Amino acid sequence: MGLIEGHLDVGAPEGVPIWDIDPYATDVLENPIEFYREMRAKGPFVYIPRYAILACARYAQTKEVFSDHERFVSSRGVGLVDFKQTTPWRPPSIILEVDPPEHTRVRRIMAKTLSPKVMREQASLLQSIADQMVAEVVAMGEIDGVADLAERYPTTVFPRILGLKKSNGRHLLDYGAMVFDAVGPDNEIRRASLSKGEDVVPWIMKQCERDNLIEGGLGAGIYTYADSGDISEKEAGLLVRSLLSAGVDTTVTGIGSLLYCLAENPEQFELLKDNPKLARSAFEEVLRYTAPVHSFFRTSAGDTEVSGIKIQENTKILCMLGAANRDEDHWPNADKYDVTRDVQGHLGMGAGIHGCVGQNLARAEVSAVLTAILAQVDKIEFTGTAKWRPGNSIRALASLPIKLTKKEA
Repeated sequence: MGLIEGHLDVGAPEGVPIWDIDPYATDVLENPIEFYREMRAKGPFVYIPRYAILACARYAQTKEVFSDHERFVSSRGVGLVDFKQTTPWRPPSIILEVDPPEHTRVRRIMAKTLSPKVMREQASLLQSIADQMVAEVVAMGEIDGVADLAERYPTTVFPRILGLKKSNGRHLLDYGAMVFDAVGPDNEIRRASLSKGEDVVPWIMKQCERDNLIEGGLGAGIYTYADSGDISEKEAGLLVRSLLSAGVDTTVTGIGSLLYCLAENPEQFELLKDNPKLARSAFEEVLRYTAPVHSFFRTSAGDTEVSGIKIQENTKILCMLGAANRDEDHWPNADKYDVTRDVQGHLGMGAGIHGCVGQNLARAEVSAVLTAILAQVDKIEFTGTAKWRPGNSIRALASLPIKLTKKEA
């Protein structure tokens, strides 16, 4: 039983098909839908010998593995590397890569920091910037929806809400890519992202320090819990780092994918314009349909069983969240984007105790952008071919050539 990609190879469970596929191949990452479909068709699980991992793509099994934090832990890494076997590239996140009771203690602090009440207090700032930015891109006519809006908006508003004294949008984007690409194998994608670390990581760590955070921002607020003794000064810095690593990339992806879905489905945009109350469900459907985080790992903490499959301790399990969100047995007409769909239970923001801690902020940001679009935009049309950026964990657009037609007064 040797190490492969930083974890133990425990072999294929009895009855599980072996599939010689590379889920991190560029063509799969750029266009994964057929890959998702084929994996689901093979059964509840498949064993992928290239990386010595078990993988699940159907909704029921993926949700069970991803949600059960006692049997399938995050503390051994949400990527290929097993932290019990190999030292990670950076100190583990004290919220994403820990289990209870440690997770419970820090999660409570993050939940308060990013509560719906706090987001409501930020609503006017989020909306005013969204209104201005959407007006600017409408005036431009033809734009790249990624660079001109999806990346620009979060890298503008997030540093202000967090309270960074200094901001660098490029560093924020690159650090987010580093964190999410690092969960995959030692491929070109991972190496390209981590190669930026020499410049990016020291800057990120510097911004996490108390002295570089403005009083009244979310970052400084986290440090008040260190003052009260709930967490240490070091832990406060790591929680700020968690916000910096996950507070931008997924929101960028969500806004880009929203624009893509509305351009690809003009009839759904018409439904949305006729009934703006569908805005919340329209974004939740984006999360289901495009799954910004396409996959994360769990590690089996002991011998267990799922759907009749016996799973050994130390098994790395690739949870294909994007595939589960397209499971026709759970979602009728799963390959259709439908703003009227009841998407309760989708895995676009994770599930269980490790559901995305920043989801309230992400939803608040996207809601502000969508509100501005509904008020100002009549049509969203492709002016070229959208290109997806292959990522080891994030499914994001690299470019989105579109035209926004102004709504008549």
